[in-house]
Amino acid sequence: MEKEKLILQILEIEFDMFVSVRSLYPVACQEDPEGFRVMRSAQFVPWSEETLKSYLSDLKSAVNDKRNLMTLKYARMENKIPPLHENPQIDNMLNEIVAVQMAWQKEMFAKYPALMSHGRPLTDTKKLQADTSFKTYLRCELETYSLMTLTHHFRDIMVKHSQEKNMTEEIYTRMVSGLGYSGLEEAEAAAQKKA
Repeated sequence: MEKEKLILQILEIEFDMFVSVRSLYPVACQEDPEGFRVMRSAQFVPWSEETLKSYLSDLKSAVNDKRNLMTLKYARMENKIPPLHENPQIDNMLNEIVAVQMAWQKEMFAKYPALMSHGRPLTDTKKLQADTSFKTYLRCELETYSLMTLTHHFRDIMVKHSQEKNMTEEIYTRMVSGLGYSGLEEAEAAAQKKA
């Protein structure tokens, strides 16, 4: 239950930040608070309590300092600002997290192609400028985390990786459940019908 309370607190602050983001391309979730909550809460379910607490602390510090982490993330995605960290230790962690999560994402594309075709493309393509890739989105989000949160998150990722668990699959399982599906197979079948 503690994790659910932490996630609710995180979502409240994130949504307030998110609705004030002015990006180059419209972001549909800004007009859909419930969709935002379903998607973002799924993101946090596999995280440890320590990581959630650390990220909540990041958000509260940002609010106190009048910084909007969502604005920073979108500014990075659109190359409006330079990288948020210039620390080799952080850069190494970011690279390892991105590599593991890209592998998990590729597994999901292989298992659930119709479902995953509705998400972000894996990497950037010139013809899809308005559709930021999973890799770029992930990297830019990770840059907004403090060193403490990044360290906890890195540990969470590596624990799942060592257990041969796919955190992305856990995220999508929670996401499709929030959208009313019984599981990934049902969501995939529905996506195939729409294709």
